[in-house]
Order: sequence, then structure tokens, then C-alpha cells
Amino acid sequence: MPAQPASTTLDADWPAPYAEEPLDATVSVPGSKSLTNRFLVLAALAGDESLLRRPLRSRDTLLMASALRSLGTEVTDVDEDWLVRPRDLRGPALVDCGLAGTVMRFLPPVAALAQGPVEFDGDEHMRRRPMGPMLDALRALGITVTGDAPGLPFTVEGNGHVTGGKVVVDASASSQFVSALLLAGARFEKGVTVVHDGKPLPSQPHVDMTVEALRDTGVIVDDGDANTWHVEPSEIHSLDVEVEPDLSNAAPFVAAALVAGGTVTVPSWPQFTTQAGDAIRDILDAMGADVSLTRDGLTVSGTGQIDGVDLDLHDVGELTPVVAAVAALASGPSQLRGIAHLRGHETDRLAAITTEINRLGGDCRETEDGLVIRPRPLHGDLVRTYADHRMAMAAAVLGLRVPGVVIENVATTGKTLPDFTTRWSSLLGRA
Repeated sequence: MPAQPASTTLDADWPAPYAEEPLDATVSVPGSKSLTNRFLVLAALAGDESLLRRPLRSRDTLLMASALRSLGTEVTDVDEDWLVRPRDLRGPALVDCGLAGTVMRFLPPVAALAQGPVEFDGDEHMRRRPMGPMLDALRALGITVTGDAPGLPFTVEGNGHVTGGKVVVDASASSQFVSALLLAGARFEKGVTVVHDGKPLPSQPHVDMTVEALRDTGVIVDDGDANTWHVEPSEIHSLDVEVEPDLSNAAPFVAAALVAGGTVTVPSWPQFTTQAGDAIRDILDAMGADVSLTRDGLTVSGTGQIDGVDLDLHDVGELTPVVAAVAALASGPSQLRGIAHLRGHETDRLAAITTEINRLGGDCRETEDGLVIRPRPLHGDLVRTYADHRMAMAAAVLGLRVPGVVIENVATTGKTLPDFTTRWSSLLGRA
């Protein structure tokens, strides 16, 4: 069934720039959303104040900061940085999750440590995103959660402490279920042991990111056994950390070099990282790009010739919309596998990608766990975004090679990259 588009206003539509000539650009990308929101949660639970340097300021991270403030934490702007002063967590409070899965999933275990009720709600689509296994896990830990639905809205009745212990959760719909319990686990009286029981865990790099962030704050985490993580009860040390660039947000920019031809450099690309977006280097290499990582950053060059691929994107599903857009412009067919869980993201991404590529004259077909994309000549049209930032970015990639692409509600990119259109226009020298 085709995905149903979100309602928008016509004045939010944006004609995607067409690349008249090969690119030659350097594009800076702001901090990682995934890291920023993990650091914010840990800083709020720490024993002393923390400084987050150059965090991402986007809708998702501003919602996280606002939610923590509502629980009593001080989050203060210091030039480009955030100073976070932990305070006793308290309710009553209302957490607006917007469309931020990290807010909806990371904060309920934190709310359980607060004194008083904490209500959670968000945008209409968030009420359809998977949350039931997470709420069941909280209840299994003795946390009182009220609400009739398997997801939003719900209320966590915090009483200031959580006993903790072992909990089994089916996190096959989202690795965020695991990360949420781990982030707060050090503050539970017995710590927490999280056991995933279900289909293979998606987005394993995001759990690895959580574990590394915890260890950076002095928390002891044992992840030696498959699908099991144990967090010792302990103090969480304060942070003084610079947030890495968001590599998933960088993906459309470096993909542009392969699609339009030419060269694009993203400065400050980390040499070592737990970000899932780092996989775009190997993906673009497999699709025919020349990829070079040096101390100056990541440089991607292409000729406009794109090879079809067969890729398992299970661990890096957030890259799928951009990779699918590139594949729709390739010289041969592509198969993208291991991504059935994307049906429960900001929208049903598999249905949305299929619908919009086919709207432009392409040949995209859903499989049980992914997509098959066969090259066909594409034409311009309105590309619907379904209030999904990744869909808007993918549409911009298509617009580099397809004249007349118009992106519906491009402002949805503000979820993780508020100035996307300015940066994208700069990519083509049109700022």
C-alpha cells in the first residue's frame, strides 16, 4: 500500500537545485544528533556540570534540552556550547517528543528517577511509532506507566528511584529500546542488565555509541555476551566533549559528488567513530566513487557514473533513503536488504521511498526486508516527504540529476539539520 503523505502547505515546497556542472565544494556539517542527545541525557544524570561543545541545535535536540529542563535540569547556552547543570529530577512535567524517537525512548527511564508524574506526548505520527516493548520493559522493572495505548501518550509515575536488575526486551523494532535502559541504568540501585530477545537487533552501531558514551563518563558496561548488556550502578562523571559532525546528515552531501560528478569534502570527519553514518564511505566506494579519508576530512569524487549494488543496510538503516536515491540513478539494478524495521520510522520509509521513486518514473519494488531498484529514466515532479527529514534529503539528491524535482515541505529537514537548503545551495555555488 502506498505511504500516505503528511499534509503541508504549498509555500513549504522547494525546487531542488539541478547540477549544471560537476561539483567542487567543501561543506561543513554540524554536530551529530545521536551523540548530542545521548550526551544531554548523561549530563543530566551526572554528578557535576558538563560542557557540550558545538552540539547540534535542531528540532530533535532542542526538544531533548527542553524536556530535560522541564524535569529540572539546567541547560544553558554558552556561545556555541551547552552548559548542563544536573538538578534533582522532578515532576509534574510534560515532555513534548515531537518526532524525536530519542526523546520518546531515552527519557522514560530518566523520568522514573524523578519525583512526580511525567507525561509524554508528541506529533500525531509519533503515536504510531513502536513503543510497546519499551513500556513493557519499564513495567517489568517495577516502574509505573499509565496509558491505554501501546505508545504515546503515556505517563511515567516517578518516585525518585528505580531498583533495576535484569530485564528482557524485544528490541527488534528499535535499538533505542536498549540504549534508553543503558543510559539511565547506572542510576538504578542495582544497575541494569538488558537482554534482547527477538529478531536481530537493528542499528547495532547506535548501541555501540551508547556504550562508548557511558564508558566516557566512567560507567562500567559489560557487553561481552551477545544481545546482553550489563551496567553497574555508579556515579556518572561529568562531560567536557566536542560533538562530532553528524555523518548521516553528511551522507547526501558526499553522495552528491557521485551523482553530479566532481568533488565534495566534509571537514573534521572523524578517523574513528561509532556513528552509523560512517558506513557511507564504503557504500559510495561500492557504487563507483573515489573516497579518501585524511586528517583534513572526507573527500568523495565521482564522474556521474553510478554502479548498482547489493547491500545489507540492517545496521545503517538511516542511510537507506539517500542510498536508494543514488541507486535510482545507477546504470544497473540494486538490492537493499535487512531494513524491514524502517517501516516503523518517521514514516514507513520503504513504502515512502517506493512511492516517490516510482512517482518520478522509476522502478522500485518493496521486498519483505528491503527494496529492489531498477534504473529507468526519471522525470520531474513533486516529491512528498511524509514529514521525514531523510526523505527530503533523498529528494534533493535526485534533483541533482532530474530537472523539475520539487520537494514538499523541505522544512522537515529542521528535525536534524535546520539550514539544509542553505547548505545544499552552497554545494552548487548558489547560496
